[in-house]
Amino acid sequence: MDPLINDRFANNPNERILDSIIWKRSIGLPVVGIYCAYAPLELVRAIGAVPACLCAFSRKTIEEAETVLPGNLCPLIKSSFGFIKTDTCPFYALSEAIIGETTCDGKKKMFELIRHIKPTHIMDLPQEPDEPEALFTWTTMVRKLKTFLEKTFGKELTDDSIEFEIRETNRKNRLMNDFFKYVEHSPPLLSWSELYDLFGVEYVSNGDELQATLEGLAVKLEKRRDDGDFVGTSLSPRVLVSGCPVGGDANKIFKVIEEAGGVIVAMEACSGMKRYSVTIDENTGDPISSLARAYLTIPCSCMTPNQRRIDVIGAMIERFRPQAVIDVILQACHSYNITRVQAIFENL
Repeated sequence: MDPLINDRFANNPNERILDSIIWKRSIGLPVVGIYCAYAPLELVRAIGAVPACLCAFSRKTIEEAETVLPGNLCPLIKSSFGFIKTDTCPFYALSEAIIGETTCDGKKKMFELIRHIKPTHIMDLPQEPDEPEALFTWTTMVRKLKTFLEKTFGKELTDDSIEFEIRETNRKNRLMNDFFKYVEHSPPLLSWSELYDLFGVEYVSNGDELQATLEGLAVKLEKRRDDGDFVGTSLSPRVLVSGCPVGGDANKIFKVIEEAGGVIVAMEACSGMKRYSVTIDENTGDPISSLARAYLTIPCSCMTPNQRRIDVIGAMIERFRPQAVIDVILQACHSYNITRVQAIFENL
């Protein structure tokens, strides 16, 4: 099977992202480092900056991190801190400001250890999204981020610039969700690694670029279908992978599933398909409130109650028809671990 995305970054999508960020930095665009899907990328892009997801998926920096952090802490946090401690994350090095969020206790405390290094803004995330005061509180946090970005980069964020980025996000999410029909196919027409390549392309593309890329890829996938060139066979077990963010060294989970004969048809984590499920209200006259409302619906396990995530997994099961669900729980990630138990109890 010919590679779907045939470029020099095919074996390492992060290199594609890094190359794009370095080029944008060279033409004068500042870089803002982020850790989580709750950081509103629309504000970062509207200020004329480039968002960069910070390193967190390699075990090579964990040993150094454990000279400061406890060994039984989440490996994502230890990896992140280790990259900063060893000065080996190029995305962090390029960033002029950092956005953090209070999604878990470990990350909150890590931010306290690093916030003196670069301007770091922490967004206090409400934990009960359905309560009336949650939206007010989170809207205040989004407005504070707007103020932080304006002060940091000496530039005003206008409603028009934010509204443009909202439209871009919605357009890209629609394009990606429509493209996922190729993994709905039985057998699927693209592999988990090709999906990950695609996430890398989406991250560094604007709406026009993404549409052109997806149209070109659709031609290749239609040819695969015509040629009977599938990933696995009609007898290969279809698998949905849910749970904690997966990437880098943790991709071994996908490889084990594939080597055992399964085909991965859906990835629920915020490093996978889930982030494309959010729609932001357009042309409301108050784009900050629209952003806050949309981001508060992100179905993360840190929220309580956590029914939105259960509903999202149910919708993915209905759409992609997996025959098995494999839930990935990283060490000490209690919210995802207990949500797994909740999902089992609700489906008994």
